[in-house]
Amino acid sequence: MKRVLVANRGEIALRAVRAARKVGLETVAACSEADRNSPHVWAADRSVCIGPPAASLSYLNGAALIEAARGSGCDAIYPGYGFLSEKSAFAASCRDEGIIFIGPSPEAIATMGDKVEARLAAERNGVPVVPGSQKGFTDAQAAAAVADSIGYPMLLKASGGGGGRGMRVVRAKEEFAAQFTQASQEALAAFGNAEVYMERFFERVRHIEIQVFGDRHGNAIHLWERDCSIQRRHQKLVEEAPSPVLDPAVRREMAEAATALIRNIKYEGAGTIEFIYDMDSGRWFFIEMNTRIQVEHPVTEEIFGVDLVAEQMRVAAGEAISFKQPPAPSGRTAIEFRINAEDPANNFRPSPGMVTEWSPPTGQGVRLDSHVYKSYVVPPYYDSLLGKLIISGANRKDMLATAKSAIARFKVAGVQTTLPFHARLIGCAPFIDATAHTRWVEQEMLA
Repeated sequence: MKRVLVANRGEIALRAVRAARKVGLETVAACSEADRNSPHVWAADRSVCIGPPAASLSYLNGAALIEAARGSGCDAIYPGYGFLSEKSAFAASCRDEGIIFIGPSPEAIATMGDKVEARLAAERNGVPVVPGSQKGFTDAQAAAAVADSIGYPMLLKASGGGGGRGMRVVRAKEEFAAQFTQASQEALAAFGNAEVYMERFFERVRHIEIQVFGDRHGNAIHLWERDCSIQRRHQKLVEEAPSPVLDPAVRREMAEAATALIRNIKYEGAGTIEFIYDMDSGRWFFIEMNTRIQVEHPVTEEIFGVDLVAEQMRVAAGEAISFKQPPAPSGRTAIEFRINAEDPANNFRPSPGMVTEWSPPTGQGVRLDSHVYKSYVVPPYYDSLLGKLIISGANRKDMLATAKSAIARFKVAGVQTTLPFHARLIGCAPFIDATAHTRWVEQEMLA
């Protein structure tokens, strides 16, 4: 592996270019017409325009990306997160063309990327799963026949995707048919797959994910957990590690279950095993797997001193994982705040436009992963992530104090951002004392 096409945009594309340089790879930046002035284009050894601004005609156009890779002499493609990173058909096309897909195999993506298949794989490997349906449905009447055995309240989830799309809470039998139809239609529009499956819904849960890594030499390790419970409409806003609510025994049980699962399916590359932790009973359940790097991976990097993106590239090139299984975190903590071009005072409405001031904080324990600069134009075509503010510290109290200061010093103008939301969040008692759950932001903080 000598040259890699970076098939993404924004901060993860810039991060990938830097990681590739660290491991000695040449880079070609794929960009849409809207991203010609993006820093990952300037940072790469060369660039190639893959199409118009619309994602469907550029970053989601697998044929165009493969053609760009072949035309520029790339022997690998790095997908990052989002777009085509979890599309098994794209990974298979890369393999058919003799191009290394920097990620897991198409078969692993197909199995673990489908929520129903992933659930069955977890069950086969003895990992606790949320009570729910054994398959997905596209017909409301057929699904209703199974729903009663699961019980209410119930969560409907798209089989073929995540991010809150195709997801509905059903609290009574009378509303099942209407909610199922809406979830199925939304799933079809978002993922091209109308199938929906059902899970029992728990009122107060924390969202816990285990960072895992596997290689073709049979190695499988974990880097413990991240707590991603601060969410709005199932979209993560803040992530931290270690989780402030897990005791050592539960933490180890989750991590060992996640590692056993990826070892048994012979998983290669980076991934996360997602769990919910019921705050009322203390029980935990597998919900899904993300077969890619996560937006929040820098939280883990700050605690363990590793570069997970560079590691993805090494493993894809055939190397063994370069680090050993780390012990549980002892003291050190880290947290990530997603800085989006959205207006929290206006229902988080997207705020594209020119950034007229960009003055991020610096200092010990402060890291910013971003592609934004003064005069950068935030395009309206993609997600609104401007950057990720990552704060680390010797303990959670000190970390939150540093975070409060850093957020206050982060100056942005020209577009609205989520910084005011984060400034408010960090002063809320349920956040500070870790009693918040995944729906607390909507139900209480913003109610």
